[in-house]
Amino acid sequence: MPAVVVLGAQWGDEGKGKATDQLGSRIDYVVKFNGGNNAGHTVVVGGEKYALHLLPSGILSPGVVPVIGNGVVIDLEVLFQEIEALEARGVDTSRLLVSSAAHVIAPYNRTLDKVTERFLGSRRIGTTGRGIGPTYADKINRVGVRVQDLFDEKILRQKVEGALDQKNHLLVKVYNRRAITVDETVEDLLRFADRVRPFVADTPLVLNQALDAGKTLVFEAGQATMLDIDHGTYPFVTSSSATAGGACTGSGVGPTRIDRVVAVAKAYTTRVGEGPFPTELLDDDGEWLRQTGGEFGTTTGRPRRTGWYDAVVVRYAARVNGLTDLVLTKLDVLTGKDRIPVAVAYDVDGTRHDEMPADQSDFHHAKPVYEYLDGWTEDITGAREFDDLPVAAQRYVERLEEISGTRISSIGVGPGREATIIRHDLLA
Repeated sequence: MPAVVVLGAQWGDEGKGKATDQLGSRIDYVVKFNGGNNAGHTVVVGGEKYALHLLPSGILSPGVVPVIGNGVVIDLEVLFQEIEALEARGVDTSRLLVSSAAHVIAPYNRTLDKVTERFLGSRRIGTTGRGIGPTYADKINRVGVRVQDLFDEKILRQKVEGALDQKNHLLVKVYNRRAITVDETVEDLLRFADRVRPFVADTPLVLNQALDAGKTLVFEAGQATMLDIDHGTYPFVTSSSATAGGACTGSGVGPTRIDRVVAVAKAYTTRVGEGPFPTELLDDDGEWLRQTGGEFGTTTGRPRRTGWYDAVVVRYAARVNGLTDLVLTKLDVLTGKDRIPVAVAYDVDGTRHDEMPADQSDFHHAKPVYEYLDGWTEDITGAREFDDLPVAAQRYVERLEEISGTRISSIGVGPGREATIIRHDLLA
């Protein structure tokens, strides 16, 4: 059975949770392999809306084993708040597995994230302030705290001491904040040790054994391609690998075991936080997309920046991820527009770029070159076959497929689980 990576083709919030959820009845494991509670998935099941932040969307599918991989950074308080909220609504969370090698967001990481952003002022990155970046920095600097450290207080204390040695100098002398004590940090982390222990496992071993047994696995990315630490719009990116390669490093499953790479893209484009955004709309059309599409962050509630579909971005995502399929979401949001612009290239100081500029400065100055496609006025939320769509909507999808370089296998025409048109089976 296949191993499928599901990721975002744009700047996030594309509807990856819904795409993963659509596969739920036919998959055995859903693995979150990067990020933390700085991103969220909204999944609608039976008219009920669920906002997930740390938990994989597979938690909502009976029989599916949800896995938090080693590439994720975990705020344990948020994790258990989310578990409690789901259990209060009758969702069984007992199947959850958490990698013993996943890093833990310590209280000092959250503090540093917030004060650093304020200190940067106009040069801020636009983080969520949840400690994600500082925790990944600790991981790379080899002073991080992992889940397994919670079960050995002596080791935990040594690691916290090592981390605070430098951080307290920074907090006190640069940011004029009080020092954080080792005791308060260790006490804060240890209160979760017994609660998390039943979920902890050697997840790379579990996942590889599942593949050996013929199980179907879906690897679910947080954030998206254009926020990837290596391939995104640096430095306005997240701190982890949100592309297909990150599925391997963040889960312990080798690349030869991945069968399909599916990217999700909205029928337009959105972005949260700072950084360049060539098709951004700062006019009535932008506000119309925001209000009609409900473009407010699942985790933060922040209004998202909005713009027309950018085929250059999606072509780039197809290349760096090795995409096999695209899932197009929120096509219904565009209903009512007479003409719909689509960016097919960029103009950078008079030079046309059909592909993503390699120079970040060029991308920052890129102006979209638009092609205009006919819109439609018919309600498409009830469409379940491609031929049910108005001709103009069909042509819009076909043109996006042509200029994006990857087949569009699924189309979202509404927020519900059932509001989907399937053109190609993602597991075939």
